[in-house]
Order: sequence, then C-alpha cells, then structure tokens
Amino acid sequence: MSVFGEVPQAPPVAVFKLTADFREDSHPQKVNLGVGAYRTDDCQPWVLPVVKKVERLIVEDGSLNHEYLPILGLPEFRAAASKVALGDDSAAIQEGRVGAVQCLGGTGALRIGADFLRRWYNGSNNTATPVYVSAPTWENHNGVFGDAGFKDIRPYHYWDAAKRGLDLTGLLDDLEKAPEHSIFVLHACAHNPTGTDPTQEEWKTIAEIMKRRKLFAFFDSAYQGFASGDLDKDAWAIRFFVSEGFELFIAQSFSKNFGLYNERVGNLTVVAKDGDNLTRTLSQMEKIVRTTWSNPPSQGARIVSRTLTSPELFAEWKGNVKTMADRVLLMRSQLRSKLEALGTPGTWDHITQQIGMFSFTGLNPKQVEYLITEKHVYLMASGRINMCGLTTKNIDYIAQSIHEAVTKVQ
Repeated sequence: MSVFGEVPQAPPVAVFKLTADFREDSHPQKVNLGVGAYRTDDCQPWVLPVVKKVERLIVEDGSLNHEYLPILGLPEFRAAASKVALGDDSAAIQEGRVGAVQCLGGTGALRIGADFLRRWYNGSNNTATPVYVSAPTWENHNGVFGDAGFKDIRPYHYWDAAKRGLDLTGLLDDLEKAPEHSIFVLHACAHNPTGTDPTQEEWKTIAEIMKRRKLFAFFDSAYQGFASGDLDKDAWAIRFFVSEGFELFIAQSFSKNFGLYNERVGNLTVVAKDGDNLTRTLSQMEKIVRTTWSNPPSQGARIVSRTLTSPELFAEWKGNVKTMADRVLLMRSQLRSKLEALGTPGTWDHITQQIGMFSFTGLNPKQVEYLITEKHVYLMASGRINMCGLTTKNIDYIAQSIHEAVTKVQ
C-alpha cells in the first residue's frame, strides 16, 4: 500500500489539455486557438529580434556570472519594469514610494501579492477579506488567491453576454455594495478572457467608487503594449489610479510583450503612501520570497532590463511589440469581415471592439464542441479564442467553420 494511495487524480489544466488533444489530432486542417501565446502568420512562435540581440550581448559580457541575485531580484530590472508601468514622469517614483519584487512570471507576482495581503492587509492574517475577481476572469486568479488562504472569493459583474460587451452597470453596483477594504483584481488592459476593457471615462468612475468605498486595487498587467501597440495607452488605467492617490499592487508579466514565456519574467510593483510604508512592505515580501523560491533567476530579467534601459534597444522593442499588436488587429478585422460576408447569424462587431490576444466570441459550449469534434478547430469551452492562432492561410477555414457551428448548432 503506497503512502500516496489516497491521493486523488487532479483534473488537467483545461488550456494545456486542449493543446495536448490538438497535438494528437492528425487532421490536416486542425487549428489551435487555445493557448495564450503569440504566433506568426506561419503559425510559429516568434523570438523577438531585440531579444536575440540582447541574448548575444549577455553571452559576450564577461562581467556577468551565476551568483545569486538579491532575494527581491535584479535591482535594475525591478526599477525599469515599474517605470514602464508607471511612466517616465511618474510622481510616485520621484517621491520614492514605488518598489518592486522580481517574480516568477505574472502568476508569481500575483501569488506574492496575495500572500502579503492575506498576512498583512486589513488586519493580520485576515483570511475573511473579500477578494473580487471579474466574471469571467483568467482561471488562475481564483486558484492563486484561494491557495494564498483567502476564504471569500467573489465574482463581480463584467461581461454582458447579451450585448457582448462590458456590463458597466453591474460592475459599478458590485463596487458600491462591496464591503470596505475588499480587494478587487483588475485587468489593466486586454481583459482575459473577454478582450473587453472599460473606456477611460468608465475607468474614472470605477476609480471614484473604489476610492470612496476604500477598496484595494490589485492590477494584473499581462499585456502592456501587446493590446494596442502603445505602452502608454495600455497603462492608462494604472497611471490614473496612481494619480488619484491609490496605494496599490501591479502584477506585471513580460511573457507576452517580450515573448519570454518560458523564462518566467514577472514583477510585482508596489505603490505605497510614502517611503516608510514601502520599506516595511518590501521587508515582509522579502520574507515571503525567501520561503517560496528564495532567489529569482537572472536570464529573463537581464534581457528585459537591458532592453528597457537602452534607448536604442527600447525603441526596437516597441517596434517588435507593435508588430505583434498590429497582426492581431488585422486578424480581428479580417475575421469579422469574413463572418459578416458569410451572413453568419448574430452580430460580430464585438470582435473588433475587443482588444488584445483573446476574443470572447459568444459561441456556446455546444457550438465549441462542434468546432472541436467536427472541424478540428480547438478553442476554450467558454468560446474564447486566441487571435494569434488565426493566419492568412487558415482564416477562411476558421470563419467558415464558425459559420457552420452557429447555423447548425443552437
């Protein structure tokens, strides 16, 4: 009898199970619209040219070694990452009340932030503080905060299925009714999975209520630059909240906008009231990191920091990011026009109104099942598709497949 004999089999992670099923499919026209990674028009991964250039610089730099980094991470990376989020002229940075923790991807940044909040926010070890996540949201949000010890994780209204857009009325109502000091996980841009973001005026209303109701903003920023092609535009909501005096957290990921998926490059930016509060907060985060991964890896952080701190490399990177964003925008436009040309029932303007890597198509589970089993087009059960999986070579097949699913399956 094994000591592990009573361990139940965990269900597979849906998006990775979808990719495994795709790989086993031998159909010549199969398409993977599931996993959240960029693809070229040849449906291949893309190593950014600027990343290749910086990797060569790192290899040839004889001053570098493999000694441990500080527990909080590479200092120049942390500073540069926070500056990208908050802006070159950030008053908060100039006032010395911004700090950061290098983390293992955006997930690691969320987890370190969640662990800290559970231990030290709204009293010590307060597992009853409500944590609100959008309905729907990235599936890991629930898991990260639940595993950090929070017992009351609630959805807030976000997606209006009928109009295929933002349910602003429901969202604002949830903000008004939330208990004071509740934590709200906000998507900085390119909401995952819907691709639907509030407008700047709507963000102002959200901020006004959160400030008045004393709600804590925890931004998840996984797509800065990738959403619109403009770093500043994609960080507008974060910067507005900071300008309004919020103390907040920002979980940053450089997986998408640098294409560094397997390097796990993340940053948790902390905006505090003043330097003293920041110092004490980082001291506690250092203790959490010490017992979590102790010290972060260097390679991805070096790539990002060198790029962000060199004007020439930074300009090249912005061009690379715009290349990715523009291809996604093109695929959105073409998919919508092809569905409309086919006379596909329903409205499809939401595809071009949404932004970022994902589109929430509005397809129901039966239609999704039809696409997977009959057309070999793999997508999430929610109807979310990765726009990067569309190419000029497969978009006609995908549009025709969606048209068939909508007309044949109710």
